[in-house]
Amino acid sequence: MSPGGTSPDVVALIPALNEEEALPGVLAELEEAGVGRVVVVDNGSTDATPRVAQAGGATVVHEAERGYGAACLAGMAEIRSWKRRPEVVLFLDGDGSDDPAAAHQLLEPLESGDAEMVVGVRVVGEPGVGGGVPLHARLGNLVVRLGARLLHGVRLRDLGPFRAIRWGALERLEMDDRNWGWTLQMQIRAHHAGLAYREVPVPHRARRGGRSKVSGSLAGSLRAGAKMLWVLVSEMSRGRRLREARRDGRPGISEQVPGKPGAPLREGGDPPPEE
Repeated sequence: MSPGGTSPDVVALIPALNEEEALPGVLAELEEAGVGRVVVVDNGSTDATPRVAQAGGATVVHEAERGYGAACLAGMAEIRSWKRRPEVVLFLDGDGSDDPAAAHQLLEPLESGDAEMVVGVRVVGEPGVGGGVPLHARLGNLVVRLGARLLHGVRLRDLGPFRAIRWGALERLEMDDRNWGWTLQMQIRAHHAGLAYREVPVPHRARRGGRSKVSGSLAGSLRAGAKMLWVLVSEMSRGRRLREARRDGRPGISEQVPGKPGAPLREGGDPPPEE
């Protein structure tokens, strides 16, 4: 997908809680980037988030249970009900910290067949990049990634929410985390299932309005970190089952998704080198 192009096989999924300030700009930038279909999951907002999402052309889904994963699962259920499902789902936050202009950097490896899942590695500190990730959140991210390396043999450069994945691959991951463990669970399961995985640098901006529900406070980061540590442990048995399925010759995700086979995350965890 080229900047400003059209990509009818891509749908953006945005969990949103009280994002009335930033969301209109995010939707406008997605349209400019060529992403025409958007699902906004209102996660119990008390402001005008649902109204501004609908005004911006998004399909609005309501999920009263608070939780990032619960919102993502509700969005997936909506997409599952469509007659024409997308080839790719693009996940991003509704606060404006993820730059929709960088969507093509996530989508191009998928469209070329080089990957089935692409995660944006947040770049902070470049000229013109606002950053906005507090120190305690960055430290927690590092601890969780070290745990993923130790317990699952996968080296992750970031756990950022800005990511794209083929719809068929996403369905086969059988995601079920309902709150802060969602992003980590997806990456761990993708690793054990042998998904062709890439990480690409993307700009990370300061949020465009509202207040962070997790990293904006030390308490929120601690709660999220504790949940992610639980995911690291609880996913060990699932990982064994996924690896056994691959050894037994049962079709893996990479073998069931059309397109040129990508470069899966190597055993040992290093991401494939950039071309």
